[in-house]
Amino acid sequence: MYHAHRYSRNAWAGEPEIDPMMDYEEREQIEGWEMTPYECLDLAYGGVLREKYVQAGSSTACLISLNASSGVLRAANLGDSGFSIIRNNSILHRQASQTHFFNCPKQLTKLPASERRKFARACVDAPSEADKVEAKLRDGDLVVVYTDGFSDNVFPSEMVTICSLVARAGGTEAEQVQNMADRMVDYARQCMKTKTRVSPFEREAAREGMYFRGGKVDDVTVIVGLIRETS
Repeated sequence: MYHAHRYSRNAWAGEPEIDPMMDYEEREQIEGWEMTPYECLDLAYGGVLREKYVQAGSSTACLISLNASSGVLRAANLGDSGFSIIRNNSILHRQASQTHFFNCPKQLTKLPASERRKFARACVDAPSEADKVEAKLRDGDLVVVYTDGFSDNVFPSEMVTICSLVARAGGTEAEQVQNMADRMVDYARQCMKTKTRVSPFEREAAREGMYFRGGKVDDVTVIVGLIRETS
């Protein structure tokens, strides 16, 4: 994410709006270039591979851009982190997980030079394998981005219910989206600690012929964005 920020901080999610009445000098002050999430992911991964202080590691990745001019969301998702778009208390889009097999997500990987031959058969995935998504957003849409610690423990219907209940409780829109994220994280942490409740992870294990009971302990990160159209 350090490298993703480094590459994207001077980029646009889409073509920048330029007033045709501007003179040349004014236009020159609008700097930057259009960058898609996939391009950012590819550049960031290359930065990690060249980073001498990072000897080895792996990670899923979910990068999203929102074009404030067109209302278009673009995403590049590799692995089992993901995002959902909620519209009118219904899920418009839910990003599917990418896995090699059950509980083995696709990941961007860096192997230590001394160990590459030993791990020649390891699952090493490239940014080009990321799912690329484009969706037109509307006023009032919610974009919820999360790690698998959330999606493995909370069902989509429960996510929608949490957002609906928080919205009904009132408060400013900034407070609402923060409360939604907080409630989702708290609920996921509660779910992962119980063995008496069926979890999405338990159901997926059962579909693969494996036995697993209750929630799955994992890290949880949730980001919530509320889309507003302004004139």
